[in-house]
Amino acid sequence: MTLRELQEQIRRTYFDRDAARGLERTFLWFVEEVGELARLLKTDRRDLYALQVEFSDVLAWLLSVANLAGVDIEEAAQRYVSGCPKCGASPCQCPMR
Repeated sequence: MTLRELQEQIRRTYFDRDAARGLERTFLWFVEEVGELARLLKTDRRDLYALQVEFSDVLAWLLSVANLAGVDIEEAAQRYVSGCPKCGASPCQCPMR
């Protein structure tokens, strides 16, 4: 499945609910899911199943936000197709922050 296909599946499954909730509240749900992933990464990185669940939730909510914002996530991801969008190298040669 491509990112575009997954984004379309998320649109078919959740768009009406997401639209009723609105962009701002849907984004807050996305942020909450990122927080859940962060807590899991901090506490128990060995639970692969739990990590997969949290990563998939983050991805699904990101796609929901993209749908509401009118962004084609596959098109947006093209920025990274040739490597780092800032320095153009792969691996990235930008100075560490």
